[in-house]
Amino acid sequence: MSGIRFIVISLIFLSHGWSLLAQEEKAEKLVQFSGIVVTADSIKPVPYANIMIEGSWRGTIADYYGYFSFVAKSNDTISFSAIGFKTGHFIIPDTITGSRYSLIQVMSNDTITLPQTVIYPWPTPEEFEQVFLTAEIPDDDYERAKKNLDMTKLRKIIREYPMDGSMNYKRSMQAHTDRLYYIGQTQPITILNPFAWAQFIKAWKEGKFKRKD
Repeated sequence: MSGIRFIVISLIFLSHGWSLLAQEEKAEKLVQFSGIVVTADSIKPVPYANIMIEGSWRGTIADYYGYFSFVAKSNDTISFSAIGFKTGHFIIPDTITGSRYSLIQVMSNDTITLPQTVIYPWPTPEEFEQVFLTAEIPDDDYERAKKNLDMTKLRKIIREYPMDGSMNYKRSMQAHTDRLYYIGQTQPITILNPFAWAQFIKAWKEGKFKRKD
């Protein structure tokens, strides 16, 4: 009687063990999980999306066309993430009959607001202070106009700028007109002209007769 009881108990344990083993094999079923990641609005591929199995370090990265393929297990929760998109999740069903499963994962756009960052060309505050103190501020329109209309510079330009053909012609014609004006009479002596003396004194005060080295 004890032998029969032992056999019955052994059969119960063996059947229970085979049941647990079958459940474990069903839970640990490997699946070739493949698919493509696309956008929700235009159905365009999402390149280089991250596909990870939650709770583990296993996963893959989609290629440029959004395609991916890797080995996973049934009941695994797969997360899909990419910059500019909301993270998506998918649970591989345990009712798969074959060893392959395909999926088209749709990703929704996500707006990411980053804080403002100002990049300066100076690496340290000390260098910024040095550059700020020694920087040459360019002249505005008013300062440039003042420099361009400086009478000292204009006089220098007038003295050094040679006469062109038109000015030489006008001077020659003026001298010819003066000669015609005094034909048949005595031409006045310029040295006695008070206006000429006034121009001479003015030019002498302005230093126009100084030697230029």
